[in-house]
Amino acid sequence: MTPTITVAIAGLTHLGIVTAAGLAEKGFRVLAWDPDPERARRLEAGDSIVSEPGLKDLLNRNRDRLVFCERSADLGDADLIYIAADVPTDDQGQSTLEGIVTLINVVSEVRAAKALLTILCQVPPGFTRRLAVPKDRLFYQVETLIFGRAVERTLQPERFIVGCADPSQPLPPALNAVLSAYACPILPMRYESAELAKISINCFLVAQVSTTNTLAEICEAIGADWSEIAPALKLDRRIGPHAYLAPGLGIAGGNLERDLATVTQLSRGFGDGGIKSIETEAGVVDAWRRNSVWRKDWLYRTLERTVLRHHDDPRITVLGLAYKENTDSIKNSPSIALLGQLKGRRIRVHDPVVPASLVPWAEPASSPLDACTDADVLVISTPWPIYREMSLADIAARMKGRLIIDPFAVLGDQQPEEQGVVWHRLGAPGD
Repeated sequence: MTPTITVAIAGLTHLGIVTAAGLAEKGFRVLAWDPDPERARRLEAGDSIVSEPGLKDLLNRNRDRLVFCERSADLGDADLIYIAADVPTDDQGQSTLEGIVTLINVVSEVRAAKALLTILCQVPPGFTRRLAVPKDRLFYQVETLIFGRAVERTLQPERFIVGCADPSQPLPPALNAVLSAYACPILPMRYESAELAKISINCFLVAQVSTTNTLAEICEAIGADWSEIAPALKLDRRIGPHAYLAPGLGIAGGNLERDLATVTQLSRGFGDGGIKSIETEAGVVDAWRRNSVWRKDWLYRTLERTVLRHHDDPRITVLGLAYKENTDSIKNSPSIALLGQLKGRRIRVHDPVVPASLVPWAEPASSPLDACTDADVLVISTPWPIYREMSLADIAARMKGRLIIDPFAVLGDQQPEEQGVVWHRLGAPGD
């Protein structure tokens, strides 16, 4: 039976667009609005706006239940309104909340008295309770979308974490009906607990990332191979099969950095907007941030050690600009950081989604193989699926050199070392 509840989405950036499409897939009528009416027009015309695998098909499949609105007043019919705009961060990981506050104020003016308001975008502890909205109508819901896997995560969430004024009371029927449609656990808790839960999840993730990266780098130095060690860790019940044990190039994308900055602020007695905070020892968070900065420079350190100190004018090919595969985001991208360090050198770049014009000092390539032509060294900085499909024989035929820096072992199935390629990857012995 199709639900009769109408859900509204305010904010049509990545979070809002994916959430709107997911709710429509569950059978709800969805009203979607953004302060920029052009975004609604583009979505109505079939442009998904953001790069996310499966999103375009999801939107097209649910067009009959999705209404893209150009006026905020159109949200007045909704039973439940989600504030779902992405929250931008600066270079220090600090959230910029002015746009979210403005969005809440606009929606509050048109919201029906009976309608619920749920904050879905990530905000610091204390934010939700301070809003001038009746608390029995106000909720905070933790979002757990991941760039590149957002459609999967919105359709098959692990659980819902819901911040409430009084978590001992049942959720209002409209919110309960929406969340129950996903058939996963629902965890009500006070506002501040829910806000901190998202940060806590990311802190545990960063702890795994930082530990993995540190040990993988030790592997590179002593002749061990992290890919041989990781399976043993996954079989340890205290760590588990789903542990994040893939070496990386530091944390990027903005969300994890924001949460570390928030924990640092809270630990030093600087709560947001007057929330009670105490001074505590959180030096481990500062260590994670330093580890990320160090690890992000792995690409340049490896390139400098293997090429730049031996070759006066190498031709360098860099495949991948996004901070990870299946997204167009370059926020804190290790690849962009590397290219900034290579200004003035002969560089050719390719990315299947991010335009090469964002790196004007580099030569754009029309295809991955075209980018490899006459290259002395190939750097595969983003593990896009299209790069995994490349033939090593074709790459070698195009390149002038035989050095490949492949941190994520994109070409691993083709045994580069056995084919005469000098192959450098994270967590494995180098030259």
